[in-house]
Amino acid sequence: MAGKNMAWIHNPITGGALLVIATISALLWANLAPESYHHFWHETLWQVGKASGTIHNINLHAVANEFLMAIFFFFIGLEIKRELLDGELSSVQKASLPVVAALGGVVIPVAIYSYFNAGTEAARGWGVPMATDIAFALGVLALVGNKVPLTLKVFLSALAIGDDLMAVMVIAIFYTAEINFADLVYGMIGFVILAVANRCHVRNLWIYYLTGLGIVWLGFLASGVHATIAGVIVAFTIPSRRGIDMHSYMRKVKRLLKNLEPERHHTSDVLSKHAIKSLKRIKALSYEAANPLQLKEKALHPIATLFIVPFFALGNAGVPINQEIIDQLTSPIALGVALGLLVGKPLGIYLFTKLFVMCGFGQLPEGVTWRHIIGAGFLAGMGFTMSIFITDLAFIGEMSQLTAKLAVLIASIIAGVVGFVILKTSPDIKPQA
Repeated sequence: MAGKNMAWIHNPITGGALLVIATISALLWANLAPESYHHFWHETLWQVGKASGTIHNINLHAVANEFLMAIFFFFIGLEIKRELLDGELSSVQKASLPVVAALGGVVIPVAIYSYFNAGTEAARGWGVPMATDIAFALGVLALVGNKVPLTLKVFLSALAIGDDLMAVMVIAIFYTAEINFADLVYGMIGFVILAVANRCHVRNLWIYYLTGLGIVWLGFLASGVHATIAGVIVAFTIPSRRGIDMHSYMRKVKRLLKNLEPERHHTSDVLSKHAIKSLKRIKALSYEAANPLQLKEKALHPIATLFIVPFFALGNAGVPINQEIIDQLTSPIALGVALGLLVGKPLGIYLFTKLFVMCGFGQLPEGVTWRHIIGAGFLAGMGFTMSIFITDLAFIGEMSQLTAKLAVLIASIIAGVVGFVILKTSPDIKPQA
């Protein structure tokens, strides 16, 4: 019963709803009390790096964007690793279609944005419309209900994971201005330590957490490479192998359960030392039989979707709506971002998928139609969290950042509504067995 009562935590609709609430709250706060909003997020809490001469101001905005988002990217890294090991990206045959679709959803939006901004200072923002917000996309897809086959959700999830992987590479390669190699080496030493620990079958996750935070994350943060990349590479070192096979686990647990047999008829809540020892051993064996990667991903899911992403939205979606920003909606930045997400995403996903299937390299998932692919393409156009995150990396000027963010918000809303209508009005499908 408890499991059913807590199912809402992992429901994609819950995360999407909180994201909407946080976004609306940020917009209202930033427009009704702009000074309060700016002061709350940008007031310096403390400074680090005084000894080295490189002062780094820590405020709530930095906490959200550099620390909490590093944890979010750690979660994304766990998802990517699981999909690569035993998911929809675990083989060429499985990964080919969603990866090609994700590639189309990157190339065409980048081309559209570059068309409007080539040769200008804003050209650096080409990465903004390439992103997909998986929380929003899957949340809207869940609202569609049984009008779409389960295979479409699997396809969209794999596409979004592939999209995230490309976004991570783009951030690491193209949105790193200057690199302090000494600090980067310090961070990479931590990564090597974790990689060796993984190879030596070290399963104590605290070693990974402490080394990842104290060496990898701090090293990357100081180096100039965005700290979120540290979250991804640390995630790839988390053990994904079980300590014992299921046969050995069952055999040992059965023996321990037999040892607990004398406790069956005891009505007292106080257990014998022998019983406590057996229960502790069962708990330890259960952890050995589990996959640490899966356990951590499941544990982080509610933290990432119910706290980190809404908190990030609250601190970054507060765009002041005034005449100046409205006038910017026809600027090359706004047009490139909005059309990249609203047109480029669905067009790129559809064209690349269509070409891939027509050339005989693959086929659509069972029950999925071309109408479903177009609808999913529009849902992928909800860039939101990832697009807003890249906005702060791509643009230096505040007006450029605000313009891009407003374009992301408007395009994401329209893309979500269009995608929902396309999928909701699609022909009924037969219930899956």
